[in-house]
Amino acid sequence: MLGTERGVVEEWLSEFKALPESQISSYAATLHRKKPLVPALYKVIQDPNNELLEPVCHQLFELYRSSEVRLKRFTLQFLPELIWVYLRLTASRDRQSNGCIEALLLGIYNLEIADKDGNNKVLSFTIPSLSKPSIYHEPSTIGSMALTEGALSQHDLIRVVYSDLHPQRETFTAQNRFEVLSFLMLCYNSAIVYMPASSYQSLCTMGSRLCVSGFPRQHEKRWKEPCGRVVLDPDFMVQLLTGVYYAIYNGQWELGQEVLEDIIYRAQLELYSQPLLVANAMKNSLPFDAPDASQEGQKVLKVEVTPTVPRISRSAITTASIRRHRWRREDGFDFSNEADSSIPGSPIQHGSTDLGIKREQEGEVLMRRTPEHGFPEPTLAAATTEGRTEMRRQKSVRQLLEEDPGSLSPSRTSFHSSVCFRYPRVY
Repeated sequence: MLGTERGVVEEWLSEFKALPESQISSYAATLHRKKPLVPALYKVIQDPNNELLEPVCHQLFELYRSSEVRLKRFTLQFLPELIWVYLRLTASRDRQSNGCIEALLLGIYNLEIADKDGNNKVLSFTIPSLSKPSIYHEPSTIGSMALTEGALSQHDLIRVVYSDLHPQRETFTAQNRFEVLSFLMLCYNSAIVYMPASSYQSLCTMGSRLCVSGFPRQHEKRWKEPCGRVVLDPDFMVQLLTGVYYAIYNGQWELGQEVLEDIIYRAQLELYSQPLLVANAMKNSLPFDAPDASQEGQKVLKVEVTPTVPRISRSAITTASIRRHRWRREDGFDFSNEADSSIPGSPIQHGSTDLGIKREQEGEVLMRRTPEHGFPEPTLAAATTEGRTEMRRQKSVRQLLEEDPGSLSPSRTSFHSSVCFRYPRVY
């Protein structure tokens, strides 16, 4: 550790101790401006033999239990690195160098499981009701009659508990270790949008090292730090995947994909079904190219917002509207040429193979295929008075249906209208 980095850390330690209570809020607002401080603290945490490790852990705990949210987030950004160092020292059975980090992790855990009054907290969320408008939908745009606003408002709100009561812990044991660490990762993921890029890198590095240390895949990595095999829990790996998924889309595309492959590798070796399912789902949903990095500072995943009310048509689609739309489309055709193309004195055979119909853009010309030559030749004739009368009769039938749809059978009338309109009778 360089002398300048050591000086930055010592200044930070002494500065907060002499800070009065009234200036904590202003201090939290300017803490992120200390650019050399975060890399220096990472170096202190990564070295278990550093004499500054114990005062740094104590200072981070003091920041976390303060009433200022920004100071809590400052401590929370080092959580992935703290977990990695703790598990690495635990695997090497060096518990003497692990005491201050273990105390810091247990302190954060005990603060998070209880509220201000000391009662245990239950972390839950409520599924929103579709009867209430949101940025994603409007109740009036729901087309189904069964999902009206009145019907939806009668349904009770569903409360989902995703973290039940947790007992307080005074020390780590083999039985409660990953229960505590999984809960800490849950707390980290709940505030991951406020973490800096250095914390995302630490998260991905921690996940990759935990999954491949002590396995043959470790020799393929760039880092050669000796470490034994670390025991992992499937619930902890799922929480790790949650943070990795966010980091992939927020600046850690290559590093995030690498740790995703390492998690799949470890889950396959351990036969952990739940992490394997989540990791493969993440892998198969990734785009081919990296997300757009031009929008610097974007801290959320892109979602497609449901169109607002003016962009959605309010007209309901019914059988009558479809029938009117078809007739309106047919009224746009020019039927004079079709009527003129009929041959006087020769009734049209609908099923005859000697005739073919060729429709052109300007009109319709009746084509008759002659057996002698084997190719169609056009023949034109004037429309008869009976053909025009038949078309006028079909138009009156359509008008009658629009005024009273129940007077005639819709299916039979529409079929008869379509056939007679396309092939007018000729006598």
